[in-house]
Amino acid sequence: MASRFPWFRLLSLLTGFLFLYVPILLLIIYSFNASRLVTVWAGFSPKWYGELLADSAIMNAAWVSFRIAAISATLALVLGTMAALVLVRFGRFRSRTLFSGMISAPLVMPEVITGLSLLLLFVTLEQMIGWPAGRGVMTIIIAHVTFCTAYVAVIVQARLASFDMSLEEAALDLGAHPAKVFFVITLPIIAPALIAGWLLSFTLSLDDLVIASFVSGPASSTLPMVIFSSVRLGVSPKINALATILVLLVTIAVVLAAWLMRRSANASRAASEG
Repeated sequence: MASRFPWFRLLSLLTGFLFLYVPILLLIIYSFNASRLVTVWAGFSPKWYGELLADSAIMNAAWVSFRIAAISATLALVLGTMAALVLVRFGRFRSRTLFSGMISAPLVMPEVITGLSLLLLFVTLEQMIGWPAGRGVMTIIIAHVTFCTAYVAVIVQARLASFDMSLEEAALDLGAHPAKVFFVITLPIIAPALIAGWLLSFTLSLDDLVIASFVSGPASSTLPMVIFSSVRLGVSPKINALATILVLLVTIAVVLAAWLMRRSANASRAASEG
């Protein structure tokens, strides 16, 4: 039916793109609105970007959020890759089902439950051993690593499941050390999955509001928490400017990641053909 009505496919595609991207386009346009009222257009002006950069609360929260996201994504990448290797390479072992279920549990666990349980854990640890001393950046990183690891494990596990083991076996037969095989052969081949897992973890950590609200302290407010507090009092044009900058950064990151993944795929294809 779709082949008989090509206009229907085009209309469906156009409707989907409009539904997804028109609100973002309007947000970008109104970030250059001279009026303080976000619903009233009063001319073009970039002044809100200057006021945004002069807002120390938002800038500090942005720095905290980016630092937490980068550290959390890196730690989750290491732990998630290790978990994926165990699930794919170690075959059947005792408690494998339990281990797999515990890795996947954060994917389906409500954020409120995760945040509350981690808060109770941190409070109990502080009472028992004195660590962590209050809630702050460290507790947010631990909380974000907890659920980001699950996403990395799923992505890397899917890539390892389709991995051609003959490449590693050939290198081992030629006398290569297992560690060298992993870093020289396995790691470059699964690099696109690692990049995807890191970017997804970075985005989830940067975007998190609920869990961070439970485990953060007074001096560790993240960017989503500051934005949420600001929006509750009314949408400020500075928030539109901030969102525009984030959209630009995400676009650059996605384009760069796509280029790296395509480059890696081409290199892998050239190596297999050679």
